[in-house]
Amino acid sequence: MSTSAPTRWAVRLGVRRGLTEFRHMLRNPEDVGWNAVVGVAIVVYLVTQRDVVVPGSGGLTLPDVALPGLLAATIVFGMVMGPAFTLAADVEDGTVLRMRAVPRGTTTYTAGTVVAQSLGALPMLAILLVPWPFLLGDPMHQGAGGWVAVVGWLLLGTLATLPVGIVGGALAGRPTRVMLCVMAPVVALAFVSGVLGPQTVPPWASGVVQAFPLYWLAHGLRSTTLPAPAEALELGGAWHPGVAAAVLMTWAAVGLVAAPLVLRRANARQAAGALARRVESVLHG
Repeated sequence: MSTSAPTRWAVRLGVRRGLTEFRHMLRNPEDVGWNAVVGVAIVVYLVTQRDVVVPGSGGLTLPDVALPGLLAATIVFGMVMGPAFTLAADVEDGTVLRMRAVPRGTTTYTAGTVVAQSLGALPMLAILLVPWPFLLGDPMHQGAGGWVAVVGWLLLGTLATLPVGIVGGALAGRPTRVMLCVMAPVVALAFVSGVLGPQTVPPWASGVVQAFPLYWLAHGLRSTTLPAPAEALELGGAWHPGVAAAVLMTWAAVGLVAAPLVLRRANARQAAGALARRVESVLHG
């Protein structure tokens, strides 16, 4: 039997596991309610701002300029927070350690996590996008074909940020630590990354935010959806979709290498801890 056959089987099992977790999420009132409350609140806020014109944008309104950043923030928060909390909880309760004892169990677990968390962003994206044409007009200012590029940017953003959530959850080891070590820095970064538009980036933070995926994912989405006059709003006064793609691909490449290494380290640390507790119980039993 080919050595790749067990891996393919493990990946398929992980995909099915991820789909099952996503279906459970859709049936969970807390998850559905959270997405509905936050998504509807954002839409309501933007509807109240639909007459606010952003200076220097060529007549675009605040919702027009804000939508790309909100889509980017949905991906970043979903792909970082979701995996971090899930993985930290699974490390703490021993789920990850038990999966290690199953042949290709870590592969199955990782594939399931990737599928479940990636699909988990869809409800919020739908809440933001589905009512938009009816309440705020057509969000695509560069033609319907731009939607294909939007999907591409969202997928690239997912690849760039999901490994960050896996690394953060594995290093944190428990959900309470995720709040301090992962959630707090991401929220702070979002505040200065211009989620409502590049014009809201504080001058002192302009260099910092350009090192992280959130700004560049929003930048790429803006370059795809907004008309040419909006280019003047960007840091430096120009769109650089090539740079945006390069930054996101760099984060994706580094993350896809680092995440398995950190996950294995977390497994080894937990296994060593479990062995130490077992030895101690025998010696004192």
